[in-house]
Amino acid sequence: MRRFLDSTYRSAGWAAAICLFLIFALVAVQVSARLVDALLRLAGQHPTGFTIRSIAEICGFLLAGASFLALAHTLTVGGHIRVGVFIDRLPSGIRRVVEAIVGIAAAIIGAYMTVALARLTWKSWAFNDVSYGFIPIPLALPQALMTIGLALLSVAVLDVTIKAWRKRDFLDSGSEV
Repeated sequence: MRRFLDSTYRSAGWAAAICLFLIFALVAVQVSARLVDALLRLAGQHPTGFTIRSIAEICGFLLAGASFLALAHTLTVGGHIRVGVFIDRLPSGIRRVVEAIVGIAAAIIGAYMTVALARLTWKSWAFNDVSYGFIPIPLALPQALMTIGLALLSVAVLDVTIKAWRKRDFLDSGSEV
């Protein structure tokens, strides 16, 4: 089970990286097309006028997908900012209880948010909601990526909490002193 969860978190991290690369590629193509048009104008030629329609909207959806898909992987590798000024100074037994309470609360809140976002995604799918840009993109697509990312974060929070409770393997709070 440990291997499955770790590979799932890592895969979500890779999916987030792919979303970021797609943003880079779209912006690079758009900027390159504008540079080519500027050079053509300088040479006295007609510009191509190439543009990627709805690029801002598409990049916004990809950024939302990247942000949510990266959450679980970032948590499990200790990349989230944690304020350990208080909790790092607690004895192991008390810290274990505090981590468990906070982790369970976070998992419940995450699960609630996941269900709410899944319901919104379902409604967007059922009503065929699309974006308002030049290219009508079904809103259920970016919402589904967000739902998956949030669901994985909820599982990861529960996973980290159980690991902290059983093995006293706490997440590192960073190098705060």
